Amino acid sequence: MPSEIVADPAVVTRRSLPALYLELTKARLSLLVLLTTAVGYVLGAGAGFGSGFGGGIDWSVLLWTMVGTALAAGAANALNQVVEFRRDALMHRTRNRPLPSGALGLVHGLAVALVMGYAGVFILAALVNLAAAGLALLTIVVYVGVYTPLKCRSTVNTLVGAMCGAIPPVIGWVAASGSLGPGAWALAALLFVWQIPHFLALAWIYREDYARGGFAMLPVFDRGGQLTCQMVVLGSLMLLPVGLIATLAGPSGWIYVGGSMILGLWLVGLGIRLYARRTDGNARSVFRASVVYLPVLLCLLVLDRPPLGGASIGPLAQASAAQPYAGEATLAEGPDGQVPSLIVLAADRRRD
Repeated sequence: MPSEIVADPAVVTRRSLPALYLELTKARLSLLVLLTTAVGYVLGAGAGFGSGFGGGIDWSVLLWTMVGTALAAGAANALNQVVEFRRDALMHRTRNRPLPSGALGLVHGLAVALVMGYAGVFILAALVNLAAAGLALLTIVVYVGVYTPLKCRSTVNTLVGAMCGAIPPVIGWVAASGSLGPGAWALAALLFVWQIPHFLALAWIYREDYARGGFAMLPVFDRGGQLTCQMVVLGSLMLLPVGLIATLAGPSGWIYVGGSMILGLWLVGLGIRLYARRTDGNARSVFRASVVYLPVLLCLLVLDRPPLGGASIGPLAQASAAQPYAGEATLAEGPDGQVPSLIVLAADRRRD
């Protein structure tokens, strides 16, 4: 394994404790998590049943959903850094993080992560519903217990990480509606597919750094970049049909459809250019475009949604709404036909 890279002393010494906590929890990344959670809540607010439940936004519930999700996301990121601090010390990009630089002690970082994790899940369970809390806990467990170990063992880690990134909008949805619905799955699919070109473009830029840290990212093994760039193009192409699922599921209208196609084709074009010329500059263009793509698309989803409490236009949502309330739980059935108890309890609690 390569020798440890020394952190920049000037960077280490000038940071305050709050700043170190923000770095430990990857606050900028958490902002994106909160954006997707908020969008899920707003869209899910129109998917509930009964007066006062799903007919509008409950701002207090939205606030606690955001607080709980932010704490859970921060905990997952911090625990990830606790596990990887030695590998982070080997990489130029991560050497100045609080733990590998020595600005924070390992026990200190672990304590902060555990407190945030417990607080986030407790807030969601006590002030939102059990379904949202269960999804947040699932995200932490999969991110830290599955994704993090896989990062140094298999390139499949990218797909597992994408699964974790797809859960926050579902947390928002169930926080608002108390149940899963077609719109929640549509949001999850969109976030999952979006992360493929987004992360692979970033991994191509930092392929040497990932190799130095011993991480099993696709570009580390795909030295010529052919497979990596093919996956970027494929992921971008998949966003075209996946982006339209939101219209079929009900949360969006036709303005969103046009915007989704334009944004998707733009990303596809940049992906094709990267495949033709595999340069860091072209990869950076794909990455930056993906950063623009998601918030703009989510804004279109919110702005072009049906009125809160009104009927959704999507055929999947219309078919779902035609079912009696008791049938709503079938939207969250597992492969064996049994409904997860957390979701049923949360739905019953909200209905009462």
